[in-house]
Amino acid sequence: MPQAHTSPGPIQSLRAHAGRLMRQYTPPESGSLRHQGLMCTALSLVLITIFLGTYLAMGAGREVALGSGVAAVLMAGFVIDAILLLRFYACDPKAHRRLKELSWSSIALNSVLVGLLSLLMWGRDNEFYVLMIVPVLQAAIWLDLGGTAGVLLVSIFLNFLGAFPMDADEWAEAAAGSLIYALVAIVVWLLVNSLRDREARLKHNLEELARTRERLMAEEKLAAVGRLASAIAHEIRNPIAMITSSLVTARYNGQTEADRQRLFEIASSEAGRLERLTSDFLTYARAREIALERANVLETLEYVAGIARAHPDNGGVGIEIQAAAELEADFDVSQLQQALLNMAMNALDACQPGQTVVLQAERRPTGAISFQVIDPAGPIPAGTTARIFEPFFTTKPHGTGLGLAIARNIARAHGGDLTLSVNQPGRVCFAIEIPQHSARGPGRESAS
Repeated sequence: MPQAHTSPGPIQSLRAHAGRLMRQYTPPESGSLRHQGLMCTALSLVLITIFLGTYLAMGAGREVALGSGVAAVLMAGFVIDAILLLRFYACDPKAHRRLKELSWSSIALNSVLVGLLSLLMWGRDNEFYVLMIVPVLQAAIWLDLGGTAGVLLVSIFLNFLGAFPMDADEWAEAAAGSLIYALVAIVVWLLVNSLRDREARLKHNLEELARTRERLMAEEKLAAVGRLASAIAHEIRNPIAMITSSLVTARYNGQTEADRQRLFEIASSEAGRLERLTSDFLTYARAREIALERANVLETLEYVAGIARAHPDNGGVGIEIQAAAELEADFDVSQLQQALLNMAMNALDACQPGQTVVLQAERRPTGAISFQVIDPAGPIPAGTTARIFEPFFTTKPHGTGLGLAIARNIARAHGGDLTLSVNQPGRVCFAIEIPQHSARGPGRESAS
């Protein structure tokens, strides 16, 4: 038979609720509520200062021996509290252990002070129990429920001790003060631990977010490697297929010598294309270390222009250089020449015979050197610009799609970047901007 469900009694419910409260405590993290802990100790110092100043100002109306004893105790408390704060700041205030020592020392100091002052004020009006509000606050901030209850009981005991010998009014005053202590301790403890619990959950969520981000980055890297491997396979497959087809066809009977020669030339051309693809990929994948040296910018542009003018693919396109003769900068000459040559060859391929490509360099107001390759064959379609720096993306029939990717890697290795700075009808500009640690005066002039 199914057992009947019995609801827990009030005592069991109270015990379960108390257990949940005890388990609710969250130990403070390093730096958590640090400001509040320091403020409590500072508040204790301020209260002692106020009592000391009041007692000194009203000393004439009190018993000389009593006033001297109270003033001496308050002065000792002031000095010790000030030393605690100064020692905290002198001994690595960021250390979590130092803040716990400061809080415990402040709790003990106030308890001893109130106890001594209660004995000195025996049988008289005692207002010094107010000092115990600070230990109650510190316990609620730093201790668990048991520790907070212990400090609260000490505070209540000292509160009633300061009210002896008691009459009805003193009983009521001590009870009201004790009730205030209890309410402050409970409310502050619950609020502080609720904040700590939220802080712990937030920290856990941030850690989980960081782990998720790392997983996504790892997956993105794997996806990028997969896309790159797929692109490499696609680019290699075509020339290999052409080489295989040409060689197999050349072996068939009935082929004339001229046909065989043509097929061998096709195989040789595709082998050369495969070699270029492999070389470009190795250049892209294994970028060399940058070796900075002081070099003349105009001479670098003239070298690139000379190669571009003599290149077999230059179909009557002119090349103009614009740079100051005295302009110098720090960069890796050979690698930057390679990047500029890749950019210049792309510009030549886009131009019609009779058009002109401009190689330009100038110093920016920031001191960086800007190398620009400008052609009149614009604009580049939006669909192309979105993928223009993507490895193996090309619009040329025999391009590898690595020229701009290699150039951008070289620019970034210098601490700069390669961007499509202008893309409009009649003007396309690719620019490499390289920061400089030692900038000289700006200058610009034209040379052809």
